[in-house]
Amino acid sequence: MRRFLLYVHTGRRAALRAMLSVLEELRLRNVRAVVVDEQVEEILALPEDMAPPKLITFLTNGAVDVRAAVSAADVVELGIVLGGDGTILRALEAVREADIPVHGVNLGHVGFLAESEVEDLSITVARLLDGDYDIEKRSTLDITVLDSEDELVDHHWALNEASLEKADRQKMINVAIEIDGRPVSSFGADGVLLSTSTGSTAYAFSAGGPVIWPEVDAMMLIPLAAHALFARPLVLGRSSEAAVEMTLDNREDGILTLDGRRGADITAGMRIEARLSPRSVRLARLAPTPFADRLVEKFQLPVVGWRGRGPRTR
Repeated sequence: MRRFLLYVHTGRRAALRAMLSVLEELRLRNVRAVVVDEQVEEILALPEDMAPPKLITFLTNGAVDVRAAVSAADVVELGIVLGGDGTILRALEAVREADIPVHGVNLGHVGFLAESEVEDLSITVARLLDGDYDIEKRSTLDITVLDSEDELVDHHWALNEASLEKADRQKMINVAIEIDGRPVSSFGADGVLLSTSTGSTAYAFSAGGPVIWPEVDAMMLIPLAAHALFARPLVLGRSSEAAVEMTLDNREDGILTLDGRRGADITAGMRIEARLSPRSVRLARLAPTPFADRLVEKFQLPVVGWRGRGPRTR
């Protein structure tokens, strides 16, 4: 039997109603739904007026496969995510090791990872079941954390960004920046942001970084409120490695945050190394919408009165 992973924003009524619709569609097509056990627990703990009663029945009568996140992705061919970009990021954490594609149905606000809208849900599910989609690969970051003796502390990954920021809002942290093994700069700042092209429309955008088309295989380093004459964003290629070190003169700790979700404490002398990962994540796309059109739609850019002729035929 075919199996699809279903991942949902458990705190939104609209997402839970959409989840019920997808479950009914999958059952009609004889496709088994797989749901992460943590999500089932969250839904069952909601107030009675949040989740449709029929959804509760689906989740408790054996109609779906309930599995731990570490094994859920191993048995499915695709994931359907109902929520915003934050929900998609959580779903990608669950499926990254299994390397399955996901498709996002937007129930958020400014969602760049989600493609479909909930109003077209029935058509979306039918096309995904029929395999009528293309795969879009997105670069990710490999993040290595070393202590002051260069011993490995931890290894992380991120789709959007990794941010090193001050732990105390009233203080700055002092950092040294290294690119490809060479010193580039050092300064006091609120922090430093390391971002992919995908993340260029997320935190990096708010921090003053450039918008980079998602197919561009690049990594950005963006100082956050740096006390320095030169603190411009840097755009690096796949062969480059960036390192950010908390210098030994720091009296305050820093916090490393991955995609706004996972975090770790960083102390004086510790070092963060970042490069583009050989492993990407895969998004299932239904239509080749130009990224420029998505920028206009998501940011509501003023294009009224535009009279461009479009690209010339050569």
